[in-house]
Amino acid sequence: MDSIKRYMQFVKPYKWQIVGTIIIGLLKFGLPLLIPLLLKYVVDDILLQEGLSSAEKSSELILIMGTIFLAFLILRPPIEYYRQYLAQWTGNKILYDLRDRLFDHIQRLSLRFYANNRAGEIISRVIHDVEQTKNFVITGLMNLWLDLATIVIVIVIMITVDLPLTLVSIMLFPLYGFSIKYFYSKLRHLTRVRSQALAEVQGHLHERVQGMPVIQSMAIEETEQEQFKKQNTNFLEKAIDHTSWNAKTFAVVNTITDIAPLLVIGFAGYQVINGNLTVGEMVMFIAYIDRLYNPLRRLINSSTTLTQSIASMDRVFEFADEKYDITDKKDAITLETAHGEVNFENVSFKYEEEEESVLRNVSLHIQAGETIALVGMSGGGKSTLVSLLPRFYDVTEGRITLDGEDIRNVTVHSLRKQIGIVLQDSILFSNTVRENIALGKPDASMEEIIEAAKAANAHDFISSLPNGYETKVGERGVKLSGGQKQRVAIARVFLKNPPILVMDEATSALDLESEHLIQESLEKLAANRTTFVVAHRLSTITHADRIVLMEHGKIIETGTHEELMQEKGHYYNLFSIQEIG
Repeated sequence: MDSIKRYMQFVKPYKWQIVGTIIIGLLKFGLPLLIPLLLKYVVDDILLQEGLSSAEKSSELILIMGTIFLAFLILRPPIEYYRQYLAQWTGNKILYDLRDRLFDHIQRLSLRFYANNRAGEIISRVIHDVEQTKNFVITGLMNLWLDLATIVIVIVIMITVDLPLTLVSIMLFPLYGFSIKYFYSKLRHLTRVRSQALAEVQGHLHERVQGMPVIQSMAIEETEQEQFKKQNTNFLEKAIDHTSWNAKTFAVVNTITDIAPLLVIGFAGYQVINGNLTVGEMVMFIAYIDRLYNPLRRLINSSTTLTQSIASMDRVFEFADEKYDITDKKDAITLETAHGEVNFENVSFKYEEEEESVLRNVSLHIQAGETIALVGMSGGGKSTLVSLLPRFYDVTEGRITLDGEDIRNVTVHSLRKQIGIVLQDSILFSNTVRENIALGKPDASMEEIIEAAKAANAHDFISSLPNGYETKVGERGVKLSGGQKQRVAIARVFLKNPPILVMDEATSALDLESEHLIQESLEKLAANRTTFVVAHRLSTITHADRIVLMEHGKIIETGTHEELMQEKGHYYNLFSIQEIG
């Protein structure tokens, strides 16, 4: 029930809207409760009234029915409209607030979390599970109370007419309550298991849709079909388990609610025969039985719906409880403008506690404005080292300082504002070119965006696109070539204008023409900034102020290109092999 308590924090700001919905709902459900009373009056006081002529009976019937008809015609439409509108408005506002909070949570989770969890499952929690919780608001906080209120009102009216018949009407209530408690304890668990299986299908599907070019190029459609079938079969089994138990619940509970009216009809008929009940009262009771047990049947559906909602709540808050690996200290300072002096002091790092260290006792001091090239074989720790600087991960041992201050003493947001990053596969969003560049500075003017694009050698190709800067680039920039994507990403960093620059394999996957253009813009970008260049192709970093060769998480050699070539060590061997190649 902890999930419900936490969910109520999102409900609390809308408590008066919920109260208003319930009040309007009482009017909505209250009006039809007049109909059995009307039936009793029509049967006993008009149809079976011996002292009235046919004309008088017709006149009275027309008068009473006309009055009731007019009341329903005037009152029912606005009550129905505002009841539905207010209920849905409140539910949607609560979902809006919850998703807003979850998206903030998503942005705070570390890259370690995203390395261990599939995007599709995360999306399932934020979209599907959050949507399911809406039923808790509509059903649990509104309809449930209205149904209970209806039951209470009906029982009170029935008691005023005939107490013994009322007791017969409700004698199966305890059995009904026991059945609900027995069946729904297990149903919540089965619902949660089914939701998890659905999230796994969604995660698998999301991953395969993104990787469709690989599937088709490798001609592994049949293999992938089998893989998807396994995921889909798992969900089917869980769904059938849930359906089976749900069907048993309905079979038992609906049988109870169907038997109860039969008992009432039999007992009421006996009372009429013996003169203890009028025909009108019997008709009224049978009409009220329908209004007594219809809410009970709805309560069965409500119980199923609420079970699904609470299971979804559990999953939502389980996700919301994911701990942040990277957090600000309570007294963290805001970094306004960094000069760019960086110092790695005895830094060691491992991705997971049980894994081996990726970096081992690395020490490296970089002066402000210096360009450092990190080179070496794959798996040496180069990319890991630069990912520690913006605190995508925190060091396991040692520390990193920026302008003499431990970066863990600085707010993450202000630290990352000082760093511009260009990756090998720069991610673009499916917005316009202009919007993708503006990510570097969301409030930038069009003139600033164009200036940044020119600096990145991107303006010419952008101008030739069908809608220029307003051209949509497609998901992950699929409509642009690799070189074009890189230039847009570089323009983004030009616009951000950070004092520190990280280029991680920024040109390794490009053709020679694109590489030349991008190398030119990168050199322009690196001017007067502290720059880290991670590169495999050594010919692109010979201009660096210092080259750092890394192997197995350690620094093996450091120096300028000329110095390292004269030493004829590891760097010399690597460079020579690439030159021959």
